[in-house]
Amino acid sequence: MEALNRYLVNNKTFRAVLKPFAPLWVKASGYRRLGLRYDDIVIEESPEAQEAMRRLDDDVMQARIYRMKRAFQLDSTMQELPKDQWTKPSEDKEYFLPVIEQVRAEVAERKKFDSLKLEK
Repeated sequence: MEALNRYLVNNKTFRAVLKPFAPLWVKASGYRRLGLRYDDIVIEESPEAQEAMRRLDDDVMQARIYRMKRAFQLDSTMQELPKDQWTKPSEDKEYFLPVIEQVRAEVAERKKFDSLKLEK
């Protein structure tokens, strides 16, 4: 599954076909209407994500927790933020996914290093 994912992400034709639909998906998903960023909705249950979460700065983590609590409250009361408080595309910057990718690269490097065979 990971190989297929890697192939599709790196396939320029596949990306060119899906690129026009990206804004529609963002609008339909509705996370910006709740004041969330894309990285706020990333599943954080993998060991790599847990390590990346531990590496986040305190202020970044506090802002994430605030956004998530506010979104849960709004969702439970079936409300949205006023339009002027929605997350703007310029504010929707990655802060969590780069750290996850760094952790994954470190894990892959560690596995590669641990599997080395020494020869005399």
